[in-house]
This record gives sequence, structure tokens and C-alpha cells, in this order.
Amino acid sequence: MPLLSVDASGLYCEHGGFHIDPWLAVPKALITHAHSDHATAGSAHYLCTSGTGRLLRERLGNDLSIQGAEYAEVLRIGDVSISFHPAGHVLGSAQIRIEYKGEAWVVSGDYKLAPDVTCSAFEPLRCHTFVTESTFGLPIYRWPPQSQVMASVHDWWRANQQAGKCSVIFGYPLGKSQRVLAGLDTGIGPVFCHGAVEKMNRVYRESGVALPETGQTNDWTRALVLAPPSAQGSAWMKRFGVVSTAFVSGWMRIRGTRRRKSVDRGFVLSDHADWPELQRAIDESGAESVLVTHGYRAPMVRWLEERGLRAGMLETRFEGERDEIEDTAE
Repeated sequence: MPLLSVDASGLYCEHGGFHIDPWLAVPKALITHAHSDHATAGSAHYLCTSGTGRLLRERLGNDLSIQGAEYAEVLRIGDVSISFHPAGHVLGSAQIRIEYKGEAWVVSGDYKLAPDVTCSAFEPLRCHTFVTESTFGLPIYRWPPQSQVMASVHDWWRANQQAGKCSVIFGYPLGKSQRVLAGLDTGIGPVFCHGAVEKMNRVYRESGVALPETGQTNDWTRALVLAPPSAQGSAWMKRFGVVSTAFVSGWMRIRGTRRRKSVDRGFVLSDHADWPELQRAIDESGAESVLVTHGYRAPMVRWLEERGLRAGMLETRFEGERDEIEDTAE
């Protein structure tokens, strides 16, 4: 019997009596990270890293029953040993390692290998079976260095200032916005954040992540604004006067996405692994078997099988970065 199977509520471990990132309420939920497609309300008890726990309370309420775990701390649940390890995705994000009678599985959740000062770096884990995302599992998805992306953001911001326009960047309020904020040169001008972004900034700061100061300004033509996609076209935007808009996402790698989002610029920056990073993470796991949960699953499975690995697809409700385009502003 496999260590994990998919039931009506999500990924289930029978030997431990728990679910991982369930999409329905369950008695015991182990959570990889706090994005809404992996962390839903209503479960009786949550087990996650302390960083994820703080974000869950912000998102879902203070009355949750949450047990926090440190990275690499080994816990016993039922007949299995479990531990949380950095996934490099957002604050508190984790891969979950499950071991039963010498067999080890790793559920990666969402992850990236690129450096990010706002969260702990991805940790390669050896295992027999690796459960991976494949949000950007096609060769076309290859990310430029963050330094290059931020240099382009700064150039765009300065050009907007010269044109008398406020610069507005739309991006996911948890993770992406903090990563952009941390990379900004605030000597260029003031930075202002939408309330949905600012409440996540507060949790990051309380968790010890250094972020630049944000606040109001009397001159929006010098400012850069970070906002969730739902703010686009809203009455909230009118305060900024004439604006130039941008979207930050891995999907900006594809021509036409910027046009469909009706923004002036698209910046390619993702909190998910690109094609080479997915390959590297799988290789470094040493896994003999790989299960792909979401994204471009079929191409990834074909690539894995061509390399002689056992591979298959798991039906889940995880969305990866797609919700940035279809939008959940939390």
C-alpha cells in the first residue's frame, strides 16, 4: 500500500491518520504553506511550521488549533515519522518528509530553488518517492536572475516618474509582493501597499524578515504601489491619478499574457521552480518514483519516464501560480 493516496479530502496517509494540504475540512491537516489552494479553513487541527502558522492565523482566524514545528524537527504521528524542511516558496513553506518502516516519501508542496531573502532556501531531500509540483513544467519556462528583473523594475519606475505617472505592480499578496518589496531600491521613491499586501507584510516583519518601510505619500507620481490583481480597475486605484501598470508572475514569460491582463509591463518573477529547477530538485531527491500533482503534469511524466523513472500523476486541486492570473486577493 502506498504511503499516500488521494481521497475525497486530499492527500491522505492511512498509517498516520492525517491529510496533507487537504481541500476539505479534516481531523488532522499537515500544511506545506499558507496559500489558499493548500491551506483551507475548517480542519480540527493543523500541523505546520511556525511561519506558516502565523500566516494561517492571519488568513483564517486566531481560533485555529495549530501545532508549530521547527524545520527538521522529527515528530511521530501514528506509525510514521514526519518532518518539515524548507521549500523556498514563501515564508514558512515546507516540504514534508514521511517515513514508514524505512520507506521515505517527500511531499514538496510548491517550491523554488532561486535565492529569496524573504524565506528559507530549498533543501534537497533524499527519498524513495518524491511528490512534485509542475506548475511550470515545460522547457519554455526558464527564469532570468532576480537581479535582472529588479533592475528592469527600477528602470520602469524611473521612466514613469519622468512621465508623471504612478507605478502600480500587481502580484500575489502573499509571497510575491514581499519578494518584490524586499528587492526594491527605495531611494528611487516611496512605496505604498494595498491592505491585502500590508497585512502579509506585517506577518513577515513579525517573523524577522526585513522589509522596506511602506506608507502614504503626497506625490503619487514618484511612488511605486504593490497591489493584488483584484485591485485592477477598482475604485481604490483612482487615488493614484495617471498610472502605469505592471504584472509580476512566471506567466509573463509567455507572450500575450500581459496583453490579456491589460497592463503596460510584465515582469517574469515566480515563486515556483522553472523547468531546469524542477529537473534539479527531482535529480537531487534520488527518488526512484515521482508523482506529479499539478501544472504541466503530462509533459513532466513523459520526461521522467524517458529517463527511466517510475512516474505518475496525482489528481489534486492545487493550482500553483495560476491563481495569480485568475486572481485571489485573499
